[in-house]
Parts: sequence; C-alpha cells; structure tokens
Amino acid sequence: MATKVRANMIITMLRMAEILAKRSTCSRRSVGAILLNKHNHIVGSGYNGVATGLPHCIEHSCKGANIASGKGLDICEAIHAEQNALMQCSDIFDIEAAFVTTSPCAHCIKMLMNTSCRDIYYIENYADIDSIKELWLMSGNRSITKVDI
Repeated sequence: MATKVRANMIITMLRMAEILAKRSTCSRRSVGAILLNKHNHIVGSGYNGVATGLPHCIEHSCKGANIASGKGLDICEAIHAEQNALMQCSDIFDIEAAFVTTSPCAHCIKMLMNTSCRDIYYIENYADIDSIKELWLMSGNRSITKVDI
C-alpha cells in the first residue's frame, strides 16, 4: 500500500486563498486571503470587492476600474481581501499567519501590524513590494514570504 503524503499547510492555505479570489467582484484584480491562528485553524477569510449593497465592479465598473492595479486606491471602491478577512476575526490577537494571493498593500500591512500576525505568505507581488516588506519587517520578529505554487 502506498504511503499517503499529507499536503503542506502553506500550499494548502494559498490554494484556498486562490479559490476565494474567484469570488472577487473587482474588475482590476482578484485577491483572496486566509488568516490562521496558532492551531492552524481559520479565523478569517475574505476576497476583494465593493461594500455590501453596492453594484459589483464586474457588472458596473467603478471609477477606478480602468486604472492599473496598485494605483488609484483613493478612487477604487473595493475593500481588500485582507480587510474583509480581518472583519471576520473575533479576536485580532489570535492571528498567527496570513495567506494572500497577492502581497498586501501598505494599508493592509499596517492593519496586519496591529494584530498578532507573525508571518505572511503570498503568491504574487503587489506594487512597491520592497517598501511593503521593509515596513512589515520593521515591526519585529515577522516574515513575509513569496511562495511559488
């Protein structure tokens, strides 16, 4: 009988984030996020899209729909995947790790810095990744890692 190989936790969570990203209602970029606690239990999950009750950008483009991803954050109407995942957490000091399809923007990094999150894993670089990584690493014993899957 062949020995079963258990799936790697990091890859598993990033694949789950990819599935969540398919629910995105943003026409510019689809992003998914998973937040885990120290027991590897999901404490939050989310994808990017407009606030509840607004027309989805994939159906009715918002003002930022035709601007390159990473630009025009002030006019884009999407709530980021990390923000939506954080809104699901009953205790932000229970977060151990974040798994995101695209590295967090500066706003989301700052939000994650105000939690107990220690590690961020992501698949794709977002705009200005070097500054974002520097900001995250300045906050203490934390890691931010690009993962090829």
